[in-house]
Amino acid sequence: MTGVVVQVRLGSTRLPGKALLPLGDASVCDMVLRRLALVTADVLVLATDEASSASLGPVAARNGFELVVGPAEDVLARYCIALRRFGIDLLVRATGDNPLVSFELASLLLNGDEWEALAVTGGRVGRRADYSAHLGMPVGMGVELVRAEALYRAEAEATGDHDREHVCPYLYSHPELFSISRSDAPPEYQMPGARVTVDTQADYGSVADIYRSLYRGDPIASLDVIKLLRSREEQC
Repeated sequence: MTGVVVQVRLGSTRLPGKALLPLGDASVCDMVLRRLALVTADVLVLATDEASSASLGPVAARNGFELVVGPAEDVLARYCIALRRFGIDLLVRATGDNPLVSFELASLLLNGDEWEALAVTGGRVGRRADYSAHLGMPVGMGVELVRAEALYRAEAEATGDHDREHVCPYLYSHPELFSISRSDAPPEYQMPGARVTVDTQADYGSVADIYRSLYRGDPIASLDVIKLLRSREEQC
């Protein structure tokens, strides 16, 4: 079973409550979920903490996402709660900071060829890499694709706060334990110096400006965002 699980909570220290800040015709969180809902998956989940659940529950419900509540700081455990509850074997991991997350790149990653080779001739044979991600697109557009089996191992073995809070570092910092695939995003998505995540008030202002320029009621195409960013870069 494939699941999209997005981590969201309201306790950000740099920009408190950013998930509920207005954006387009709704909120930052609404825009994240609307975009991720375009990724083909068996289940869509918003994973949050107890303190945020009352506020984020209605946002999840109106966008067709199931709500899962888990630890605030141990986000790795929160993800594993969601995986177990719904029987997810292949996870599309996303974060609530990214209201311009690329559903197109997520779909490409999910349908791509990141497979662990086995000694069998002919065709695409084997299992997916434990961890897959694209490189080179603007910060805030990407997702991670993770096999549940690998995340359960990380949950059992990872002890550092950084590994528990950021979920996947234990995997890609141990290539001797896990199969890792990090491939360049297609050339048309390449813009590694750009940033479309929301971490600070300045980030929020930049993303809100993109929405004012491009949003017409439907999720903005990622390539339209990149085209706008490139045109502005050229004018500088």
